Amino acid sequence: MTVTLRLPVRRVTLLLAALLAVLTPGLLTATASAAATPEPPAERWAVSPADEEGPDGRRAVEHTLDPGESVTDRIAVRNVGQEPVTFELTAADGFYTRTGRFDTLAPGEESVAAGTWISIPESVTVEAGETEVVEFTVTVPERTEPGDHAAGITASVTSVQAAEDGTNVGVVSRIGVRVLTRVTGEVTPAAALEGVVTRYDLSWNPARPGHATVTFEVHNEGNTRLFAEGTVDVGGREVTFPAADQPRQELLPGDTREITVEVDDVWPLVRVPVTVTLVPEVATMDGTSSTLEPVVAESAVWAVPWPQLLVLLGLALLVGAVVQGRRRSRRRLESLLEQAREEGRRAATGAPSDSA
Repeated sequence: MTVTLRLPVRRVTLLLAALLAVLTPGLLTATASAAATPEPPAERWAVSPADEEGPDGRRAVEHTLDPGESVTDRIAVRNVGQEPVTFELTAADGFYTRTGRFDTLAPGEESVAAGTWISIPESVTVEAGETEVVEFTVTVPERTEPGDHAAGITASVTSVQAAEDGTNVGVVSRIGVRVLTRVTGEVTPAAALEGVVTRYDLSWNPARPGHATVTFEVHNEGNTRLFAEGTVDVGGREVTFPAADQPRQELLPGDTREITVEVDDVWPLVRVPVTVTLVPEVATMDGTSSTLEPVVAESAVWAVPWPQLLVLLGLALLVGAVVQGRRRSRRRLESLLEQAREEGRRAATGAPSDSA
């Protein structure tokens, strides 16, 4: 898989990562600039895994190696611009950001892991409209811990642009591919789930349910890559994560990822149970996968049905008013009847009435 590799601020030159253009599926161009929006670089290029003849359709470079073993592989650098370009080639440690985007260490940051295992030429010159295949070698050091290790290879160019304040700004644009190595040995995938926090938002329409937002953290405690998948149940409403329109959440060994799931149509039942079920999927180099035992975390969220209670209170007041009115009417009717009976008795005995 090819990915965008972003470049943060470095030394005197201000370098900020920003997306520029999608060249091919899974492959992005990134630029670094000052506060002003820079002009797009004149160069356009693509980088992808390759064989001797050119791009071979792989999305990433993946190998399973023993400690001390080496393998030679290739990338293809394609120049789709109008001029020859010399690209700087760099290998560096790889990681996933907290948002799930793959990245590598920026220039100037020293690699200490899988980025140091890669030997590749420092640069390659590619004529306009041409593609160059570049060989590189991955060598796993002796006594390397078993499991998955991530790195990346980037092809970059540096240009100078004028910022709004008139100063010159160095802009580094990079495109790269992931290089994933599984070191043989005991594979121990494991995942943990914690920090479940739920917020409930009422609907003030008493005829409509509310909305819950569930946030939790997934930890990759094993030595293999994992995909974080599962379900969130709030008061009987179950939602699958990630959603169909969202990317899969991949975690390298030691990674922690915060995931937020939105759950609609949750009725406020005072104290609503919340259940998060994580079903981790173990990534393999051959494209297959297996799942671990589900990890479950339970909690609850207060959801006081204020709109419904207000409606009930209003109904109770209305019923009370009707009942009280009927009681007053009955008492008045009884008083009139009693007065009429008294008048009748007086008329029968010849006694003068009160009204005479």
